Amino acid sequence: MGGVPTMVMTGGSSGFGAIAARRLARSGDTRLVLGSRRAAAVGESIPMDLTELDSVRAFAAAVRERLGGTPVDALVLNAGLVRPDASGRTAAGFETTFAVNHLAQYLLLRLLLFDLADGATVVLTTSGTHDPATGASLTTPRHADAALLAHPDRDPGLGTRPGKAGQHAYTASKLCAALTVRALAGRPDARARRLTALAYDPGQVFGTGLAQELSLPLRTAWSLFGTPVLGWPLRRFSRTLNTRADAGNALADLALGRVAPPSGRTYAALRRGRLTWTDPSELARRDDLAEALWRDSARLVGLPE
Repeated sequence: MGGVPTMVMTGGSSGFGAIAARRLARSGDTRLVLGSRRAAAVGESIPMDLTELDSVRAFAAAVRERLGGTPVDALVLNAGLVRPDASGRTAAGFETTFAVNHLAQYLLLRLLLFDLADGATVVLTTSGTHDPATGASLTTPRHADAALLAHPDRDPGLGTRPGKAGQHAYTASKLCAALTVRALAGRPDARARRLTALAYDPGQVFGTGLAQELSLPLRTAWSLFGTPVLGWPLRRFSRTLNTRADAGNALADLALGRVAPPSGRTYAALRRGRLTWTDPSELARRDDLAEALWRDSARLVGLPE
């Protein structure tokens, strides 16, 4: 990164994302631009509603105008949510979890792709719940078909239980994050510009804003397990559980380039507070699925493939 590093981030106003944002904003003379529905405590905030694709387009245009031609050194796509079902729809008619966790992030990536500096870093937050081998309690994704995830009522394999459908919407959206990174890393223009594309799995991090759409009992449990009193015993027995501080600092380290991926690695998983470089799920390693998702997502958001 030359001069003052410039970074653009989603999901930096709460949870471990807020911790990462503070680290980024206070790292030397870094310029941090945050897209959020509410003002953040650090950096420069520009309003953006990830449920509205027009809002994402407006944010990208505002970023470009504010930066005045200054290239972006790091794009951190961290925002996300999980819902209790798959019945929510955005104004465009897309299932809400998929729209926020994948389509909005994909659109922003595409809109800012050629504003990235040579050698820039792109980080998309994924989740180990997309991989059956992780042994998470959530329903693992059956596919990464963008059309079916955008319109789950058309999915012939969708279960009848709302909770399971909501879990699938979330884990499938996180599979999409890993596949988007794979597709980006394989693009000739990305290789020519030496872009570093990374999928970041923070592990299980309680006490974040991820669960704000869930029921009150689940939100309460999510918050309590994020406290030191209850969280510390749990982390002793699970390598995937991490504190908000560890998850936020690891995300900042990736964005700042302070942790370099081994050659050929694009999947960073935080385990017991340490970044490890491993493989995502079998589905996430399929080039055909990555290319199909890139193409089909472009069609859904109205971009050239």
